[in-house]
Amino acid sequence: MSTPQPHQAQDTRPDTGGAPDARRLRAILVAVSLALMAVIASVSGLNVAQTHMAVAFGASQTTVLWIINIYTLALSALLLPLGAIGDRLGRKPLLITGLVLFGAASVVAGLAGSATVMIAARVAAGVGAAMIMPITLAVITSTFPEEERGKAIGVWTGVAGGGGVLGMFLSALLVDVADWRTLFVLPVILVVAALVMTLTSVPDSRERSAHPFDTVGALVSAVAVTGLVLVLQEGPERGWTDPVTLIGLAVGVLAAVAFVAWEAHRREAALLDVRLFRDRRLAGGSLTLLVVFGVQAGIAVVLFPFFQAVLGWSGLLSTVAMMPMAVMMMAASGLAPRMAARIGARSTMTAGIALGTLGLALMALCVSVDGGYLSVLPGMLAMGIGMGLAMTPSTEAITGSLPRAEQGVASALNDVTREFGTALGVAMLGALLATGYRRAIDTKLDDLPAEAADTAREGIANAIEVAPGTGGLAQDLIHAAQQAFVEGWQQALWIGTAVMGVLLVHIAVRGPRNAAPVVPDA
Repeated sequence: MSTPQPHQAQDTRPDTGGAPDARRLRAILVAVSLALMAVIASVSGLNVAQTHMAVAFGASQTTVLWIINIYTLALSALLLPLGAIGDRLGRKPLLITGLVLFGAASVVAGLAGSATVMIAARVAAGVGAAMIMPITLAVITSTFPEEERGKAIGVWTGVAGGGGVLGMFLSALLVDVADWRTLFVLPVILVVAALVMTLTSVPDSRERSAHPFDTVGALVSAVAVTGLVLVLQEGPERGWTDPVTLIGLAVGVLAAVAFVAWEAHRREAALLDVRLFRDRRLAGGSLTLLVVFGVQAGIAVVLFPFFQAVLGWSGLLSTVAMMPMAVMMMAASGLAPRMAARIGARSTMTAGIALGTLGLALMALCVSVDGGYLSVLPGMLAMGIGMGLAMTPSTEAITGSLPRAEQGVASALNDVTREFGTALGVAMLGALLATGYRRAIDTKLDDLPAEAADTAREGIANAIEVAPGTGGLAQDLIHAAQQAFVEGWQQALWIGTAVMGVLLVHIAVRGPRNAAPVVPDA
């Protein structure tokens, strides 16, 4: 079956006054990397300040989680529509608008006096982030010459993959040495620097299409993503059979089906030509990013409680412990384009996924309470290298499967896949860990009072909190909870290893043959 050709569109090439020289290209890459770092750091940064926000606003845990999650929800829902709008109205103007909105919203969030104001500011920041994130990659793919594009995408991928951990480290450091509201200083500084460099260095490019904008497709895609991401965020907290979870699932699935049907009907005038998923590059790249980012995010859910509750480390030290994996990921992302040029995209992706699978298996085999950090470090390093090698050619495969005039859409699709994978990984591995922990600790609570046993079943942090009230059984309870956590960890990681193994086979057989350049307009 032949791959469908994208609809015809005229692309206005970047207004650079000629091809950008090396110095200009470096400035462009720095500008979009700073902008991307601000967005990525804000996804995970507030996690370290949950207790502080609850006290400052007198807010419940549910409200605090909404403050954190509403940003990701707004970002995910609007990526595809705003990426397409950037293609049409101009990538540079939308990037500038997004930076201004994001910066202003961050200032308001830092000064917010109530949870309501904070939530509104986070929604606005999410909208701004949805303007920024797809455009940063689209600027690279539409501006950099073919011989430099892979290296630039490698840098972008490294920032996207490792920026979350780096942002958490800086956030934890600020919370420890200053006030939680200073968390918003970092993104504001990054945004200001990115804005200055964007105004002076980033060229503009846009699409001139003969077809009207697909407004229906944009709205339906936003509803679909909102419903599905909401399910993944609320399911673990409310329960998978809660009415809100079930309604969100129904809305998300129905909207996703409607989106596919509508886009197939629109064909040449579609927001996203769904027939392009027949292309191995688009299908393989999207699937790889979905799984890899899901596993990465899920591992973070597992690692932080291990560092804090099992090893007894602070939030800052726990974040520092994650840095080796992030550093390896960013370094491998830069190496991946050279590997792909020599051995092909499929071989590079296969090697990366194999290393990631090995890393998961090493952690599942070696993790122990007594072994501590060294029992998980080799697996973390292997995962970091593997993910970095897999992510860059996957991103190139996605952007290379759509024409230059639709790079905002291609970049947004890449970003939606990452965000959805992240939400899916956190929900699934978190649920597997919780189930495994409860199953393991149930056999160790026979001697405890009923109330203390019920509390201990809720999680390792709850068990440690209730332990002092159990008298001489305190140390036994803590040790039992730690052992149960490790057993739950192993069960979750083995399932993650199996998923990565299936992906490994699929990419080895059906992955993209090479990292092809961006498809020229028909």
